[in-house]
Amino acid sequence: MAEVKLINVWKQFGDFTAVKDMNLHIKDGEFMILLGPSGCGKTTTLRMIAGLEEPTKGQIYIGDKLVADPEKGIFVPPKDRDIAMVFQSYALYPHMTVYDNIAFPLKLRKVPKDEIDRRVREVAEMLGLTELLNRKPRELSGGQRQRVALGRAIVRKPQVFLMDEPLSNLDAKLRVKMRAELKRLQRQLGVTTIYVTHDQVEAMTMGDRVAVINQGQLQQVGTPEEVYDRPANTFVAGFIGSPPMNFMDATVTEDGFADFGEFRLKFLPDQFEVLREKNLVGREVIFGIRPEDIYDALFAQVKIPGENMARALVEIIENLGGEKIVHLSIGDVTFLGKFPAESRVQEGQEVDVVFDMRKAHVFEKGSGKAVF
Repeated sequence: MAEVKLINVWKQFGDFTAVKDMNLHIKDGEFMILLGPSGCGKTTTLRMIAGLEEPTKGQIYIGDKLVADPEKGIFVPPKDRDIAMVFQSYALYPHMTVYDNIAFPLKLRKVPKDEIDRRVREVAEMLGLTELLNRKPRELSGGQRQRVALGRAIVRKPQVFLMDEPLSNLDAKLRVKMRAELKRLQRQLGVTTIYVTHDQVEAMTMGDRVAVINQGQLQQVGTPEEVYDRPANTFVAGFIGSPPMNFMDATVTEDGFADFGEFRLKFLPDQFEVLREKNLVGREVIFGIRPEDIYDALFAQVKIPGENMARALVEIIENLGGEKIVHLSIGDVTFLGKFPAESRVQEGQEVDVVFDMRKAHVFEKGSGKAVF
């Protein structure tokens, strides 16, 4: 197994910078997610680790081996990096059986026949493919084909798995099942895995750590809990979470309130202390709070401390069965709340809402950097 290190890695295509000064250390045996919107540089980063793209600047290590360093003229080709890649398209050979598709990388390496047979059957058993070994890809469902593609990667016993949105072609129900299967497999095999996705639910449920990327730059690296609870900036805060975090312009008042013009919420004493230390009293900030931290006052589960209630107009209700996403407004200020299914709020009525100020976030107005 191996750790993977990217040190000051850049990738430019002509005038366009796809990856900018990427520093990332993926630990041995870790399941690392590269998360970000389309075109943010996550697949380019994965392709540089694989050796399918050469970095413009910087160094890439797999284990102790330096596999890319343009300044030293070092570029190890993909076949010598001991990695296995699983793509969005299954890329199976249509004329080969499941058995032969899985066995193919071992045959290329001239592994003895009985060893190939043992390893193929072992992997097929692990992935629930034993009954399908004699079938061709066209006779398989999408989920089965994806498992064959995984089997072909696993059978090689590489140092690192690289996965580029491998579940995006599957339907929603199968995706949930495969997410759990992939995570279980990775735990079982203990192989360092780097997994690219734009789906933050996938990232939060599967990864040991998540690297959030935007416009070629690393925004934050942390556990799913860390990037959710303590986002580094407004981009991470808005990208992680469904529905996304509410952002509202506010002024920090001398008496410790967030003033939104139409209403005010009182900061907790330790929050106000931080704002004072950062010289933000009297200044405009971005106030952030997640929809799940705004309650219908009738259903607030616990006594939430502070002066934190306001009367809001219910604009639209999205009923999701187990919960309701409620679009609310107070004057010109609009935000979302996530209410329990039992909430009896109606569109067009006014409702008292409670903001859990313990979960509030404040970001600097210009830079978007988190204050807390």
